[in-house]
Amino acid sequence: MTTKPVVVYGASGYTGRLVCEYLREYNIPFVAAGRDANRIKEALLQVPGVDSIEHDIVEVEHTPAALTELFTGARVVCNMVGPFIKYGPTAVEASLAAGCHYTDTTGEQNWVMHAQENWGAQYQEKGLLLSPGIAHMYTTSEIAANICLEAPGLDSLDIVSMFNGFPTYASTQTIFHTLNSDWYYLSQNQYVEWDRNARFQVSLPGQHDTAIALPWGGMSHPVWFKDDPRVANCRAIGGVTDPSVMENAIATRTMIDEKIKSLPREEQDAALSEIASSVQAGMPPRENPRINKSIDSVHASGPLARAHVVIHGNCNYKQTGLLQAYTAYSLLRQPPRRAGFASACQAFGHRELFNVLRSFGLVLEPVVTVHS
Repeated sequence: MTTKPVVVYGASGYTGRLVCEYLREYNIPFVAAGRDANRIKEALLQVPGVDSIEHDIVEVEHTPAALTELFTGARVVCNMVGPFIKYGPTAVEASLAAGCHYTDTTGEQNWVMHAQENWGAQYQEKGLLLSPGIAHMYTTSEIAANICLEAPGLDSLDIVSMFNGFPTYASTQTIFHTLNSDWYYLSQNQYVEWDRNARFQVSLPGQHDTAIALPWGGMSHPVWFKDDPRVANCRAIGGVTDPSVMENAIATRTMIDEKIKSLPREEQDAALSEIASSVQAGMPPRENPRINKSIDSVHASGPLARAHVVIHGNCNYKQTGLLQAYTAYSLLRQPPRRAGFASACQAFGHRELFNVLRSFGLVLEPVVTVHS
């Protein structure tokens, strides 16, 4: 049991460390938890001014009983432990048992759908928020999509989210496990499975270079907008701007389809984890805003209307850390706009989230073009 209001589970990783950093900015005491206390201590040594905020470091087993005991007394759990389809259920069930709001940083569409189906109603009954996928690639582009939808007469979203950098160890694990699942986009409010060989050469706003984008596991957006009365169609793609990284992801996807999908499930997971570890096994350097840039671009259309919103930003992992910390900060002060299963924008408001990112210098004002 804890006396701190927020638990950062998976605090030894790069993203978890950033969440702790921004919780410190919001002056929120927290528990930094994970399977290895020494690694958490090493990670927190990189957090500027961490000694100025009350915090505990807790080593905990990944079991329902151990996590429920740890989460009890807290009000918000920020979960960074992925792949989420593998480790998320235990954390979600423990958060529910402890009476905590739950957020995570997943990019796994199958996990978002699984969480909605299995725990959405239970969280709603308790007035708690279940919000997987609060992170740059999903939330910042969701903000852009909702700015588009402020204009009337739109019903289709074409979303691209890109960043310049390299995925962290945890993100790489998530990406490669996602390659082994089915991916969906939204067509006339129905899920339609992606062609697993789909790839796109996209023009990035603000530059002459093009980039390779992939369905990236389907992304969260088709799930968030599935029952939105404004939206009938939603396609989301993304990736990193380095073409060599994307070509490697495509080659790995092909190899998974040919050699791994036929293996028993446990052998698949082990093989995917080994591949991901060979690609990215260490802690990345702290992001540099002059290098690590992000572009979130959304084209929205309707029978007689068009809108285009672009959000240029930097340091996508810092955006993720800030979004996680702010949502915890908000939940400690007021109920979410929507209890149960909800996206960041549905729970906190897209303009509010944008203003948070803008106030910390992580995004520019959106470039908005509307024709109606």
